[in-house]
Amino acid sequence: MPIKIPADLPAYDVLTREGVMVMSDDMAARQDIRPLRIGLLNLMPKKIQTENQFARLIGATPLQIELSLIRMSEHQTKNTAAEHMEAFYRPFSEVDATGEKFDGLIITGAPIEHLAFEDVTYWEELCRVMDWTQTNVHSTFGVCWGGMAMAWYLNGVPKHMLDEKAFGCFRQRNLAPASPYLRGFSDDPMMPVSRWTELRQDDIEKAGLQTLLISDETGPCLIDDPAHRALYIVNHLEYDSTTLKEEYDRDVANGAPIEVPANYYPENDPKRQPLNRWRSHAHLLYGNWINQIYQTTPFDMDAIGR
Repeated sequence: MPIKIPADLPAYDVLTREGVMVMSDDMAARQDIRPLRIGLLNLMPKKIQTENQFARLIGATPLQIELSLIRMSEHQTKNTAAEHMEAFYRPFSEVDATGEKFDGLIITGAPIEHLAFEDVTYWEELCRVMDWTQTNVHSTFGVCWGGMAMAWYLNGVPKHMLDEKAFGCFRQRNLAPASPYLRGFSDDPMMPVSRWTELRQDDIEKAGLQTLLISDETGPCLIDDPAHRALYIVNHLEYDSTTLKEEYDRDVANGAPIEVPANYYPENDPKRQPLNRWRSHAHLLYGNWINQIYQTTPFDMDAIGR
């Protein structure tokens, strides 16, 4: 089954060229099934790139997905055309006012790690979003800063600044192979990491959460929070093959201090084409998340959050 997105959204053509099944609103209307409603609260500056990355993963399952793009109500992005935002995104205030419910919601990362959560300009509204997920969303997936924000607000798990940026591809130990979210995972999957902060295992354990994946080098990675029907991942399985390269090249061009991303380029040579060692596990994780939603979400969407 395909993912349902507007035919004029840039991701439609990108995913079609890649062989991902996509469906326009008109095509979906002719199918007599209930699609899974997945929201994407996109906090990243490069909105279109992030849309493509997540649509690619959640659109690869056998289920029909209806993707809704959501933005913070007052925050204005400087990196994506206003016309794109107006055409495809709805402010959270509008979504909240209509009482809509979703089978799943992804809250992305944001490049604001250096700020205390409470100093983020849209923190109060994001807190309302996280409260809203408990009544209007069946399962929420927080990614990188978005996952750290959820872990802090819902469970009191603090983020800690790192002395150096965790940057590159790092092996993760599979601590819970029986978890439905890790079906098909190997014992030591590789994963892209790009962050200046971390969560610590002792804080996670004190909060009663379960770490599913952890790295000896970069710490906890994937955390299960069943009490809030949520998953938190602090790394970036959704990244394209060249995303770390783009970040590295940008920092080099700006004269910012940056190390070559670890375990990314062949022989650590940035002149060579990087290899994607995480794509299969990215599809596994998001496919498992979608499948778990499908198995447990109410057919009657009014029952979500009760």
